[in-house]
Amino acid sequence: MRNIDIAEAIKDILELDIPPVALSFLQDSPEGIEMWEAEVPSACSFWRRAESEVFYAPAEKHFNCPIGAMTMGFNMPDATLQQLSGFVEQMTTCGYLAAQEPEKIPSITKNKIGILYGPLMDFPVDPDLVLMWLTPRQAMLFSEAAGSCRWTEATPAAVFGRPACAALPVAFEQSQMTLSLGCMGMRTFTEIREDRLLAVIPGEKLGELVGALQTTLVANQTMQTFYEQHKAQFAL
Repeated sequence: MRNIDIAEAIKDILELDIPPVALSFLQDSPEGIEMWEAEVPSACSFWRRAESEVFYAPAEKHFNCPIGAMTMGFNMPDATLQQLSGFVEQMTTCGYLAAQEPEKIPSITKNKIGILYGPLMDFPVDPDLVLMWLTPRQAMLFSEAAGSCRWTEATPAAVFGRPACAALPVAFEQSQMTLSLGCMGMRTFTEIREDRLLAVIPGEKLGELVGALQTTLVANQTMQTFYEQHKAQFAL
């Protein structure tokens, strides 16, 4: 399926009001793509910009948020590494993270010098990852379609939390569709509404997700009718 067809299918099935965005980790600067020039406070800031335009952000444009640069797996200069230490110290001192946690935060291992961002429907290459902002109901359908809540699994998949950007390396490195509750940084820098969760899909799983969402939607519509009929038997 083409990116535009996948984007439209997902949007229709989940009734999204914010378009899915795509990311691709590049080893060379792309030709004919706008280079991002402005400074942003965080790596996740790019996610919102990518809802409306395709652009390329080199590694250094991510360095204002050393945590995000770390999870994206960029090689950071000494100044950024020192800033990372300061961020980690702030997080552990105030009790936001336990002292043992920072070294366990995952990162993207793929070699890259920057990231291509943009709306999935307009994305010019095959994406490495796709991000979506979901309401709880949409997240329910996504989780069921992704198979992450199946009780036949040894342990149903977790919904991740701080930092929100850690969900990206989990999805990419494990080829696993993920959900994140987000983090205070993500909600501050992206200004996403409080009722939204972050969903992350590996690019190679997009076709699988569309088919699974269609099946999941029909199953839930069937169960909704069943539940409404059952409910109607009781005086509330």
